[in-house]
Amino acid sequence: MGSQRRVAVIGGSGARFAAVYGSDGPGLSDTPWGPPSAAVRDLRIADHSVLFLARHGEPHAIAPHRVNYRANIHALHASGATHVIALNTVGGISAEAVPGSLWLPGQIIDYTSGRESSFHDGTVWPLQHQEFAEPYDRPLRELLMLAAEQAGIEMVSGGVYGCTQGPRLETAAEIRRMQRDGCDLVGMTGMPEAALARELGMAYASISMVVNPAAGLSAEAITLEAILREADHCMTRCTAVLARALPLLDQPPG
Repeated sequence: MGSQRRVAVIGGSGARFAAVYGSDGPGLSDTPWGPPSAAVRDLRIADHSVLFLARHGEPHAIAPHRVNYRANIHALHASGATHVIALNTVGGISAEAVPGSLWLPGQIIDYTSGRESSFHDGTVWPLQHQEFAEPYDRPLRELLMLAAEQAGIEMVSGGVYGCTQGPRLETAAEIRRMQRDGCDLVGMTGMPEAALARELGMAYASISMVVNPAAGLSAEAITLEAILREADHCMTRCTAVLARALPLLDQPPG
């Protein structure tokens, strides 16, 4: 694919990226499924052009269950994106998912309800059943792992992301159920984002940033201040991984 690759990053908020990397101004801001959370921006990271979309809007105000995921993914695809790297803040369920750790999940379980989860639902586009056994693109995950190794940043490859409805955090009983289901991480935005990217043929992977222990797994209450502090720490390392990954994506395969 080489020069035909176009990388998009989906983050929770555009403020950090716009401030650090600048922006060439808003791009596509409407789709057949309505407006995306924010206009698609064109940023430069490590001297590489990257599309960016703020999942929760600018400012950060759209709740996870109200994000127009179809519009977001369609806007990136229409802007030329072939590869999507999603940045997700999550809670840690498994013992290895400690706050501050970075993960590249390999599987996802969808616990959400009522979200518009397909382009091919028989209304705008004809009904179609999408293969989804491996929800995250393996070659993209492998490339991101290589980038992390080159940057000297520890990242866990694999694990199961459990996607809940939000915006409230989970109960301790819900987390115990997710443990029994095999989830390592819990977040609110992984689905239907990953499935929609698959429907449009875009390689999709998530860098999941563990910012707190999941409910009931810590003696201390979860606070927004602690989450934001850990998120800043994780984001610094995520951007270092991106800076290493983008040159690799520009190389011809093989």
